[in-house]
Amino acid sequence: MVTIGVHGFGGESFLRRLRQADVRLLLDVRQRRGVRGPEYAWANAHRLQAALAEAGIAYEHHRELAPTTELRRLQYAEDDRQGVGKRSRRELAAAYARRYTGEVLDRADLTPIVSALPGSGTAALLCVERDPEACHRSLVAQRLAERHHVTIEHLRPS
Repeated sequence: MVTIGVHGFGGESFLRRLRQADVRLLLDVRQRRGVRGPEYAWANAHRLQAALAEAGIAYEHHRELAPTTELRRLQYAEDDRQGVGKRSRRELAAAYARRYTGEVLDRADLTPIVSALPGSGTAALLCVERDPEACHRSLVAQRLAERHHVTIEHLRPS
């Protein structure tokens, strides 16, 4: 399994990176499936799903793995305290990671996700942030690695 974020990619470079990693299934773990800014219009749900379908990549939305609005606000408050923007964040706040794990991840059954992993090729966890360390998808990936023995690679823009 791989993880990938939207920031730092254009639509074509994103699809090219997925193809290079032989991604056959994209697992969207965003709460809101849109991204602000015209440069990321390609990542809004309907456009992204259409592009993935054309590329032969299956798509699933796993809202149950998305952080709640309250959790996102907790992270934004820490970003403000540190003087960093969402697009320049390099790591998750400890309180956010702890609460996300307890309130979302510990309650989620990841077995259906593991069962749906493609027999050939790989699956990708998708969220927004460029760096996995700054995104909850790294917590999901870590849980999959620890409890389901899934090998994880993080894809980043070149």
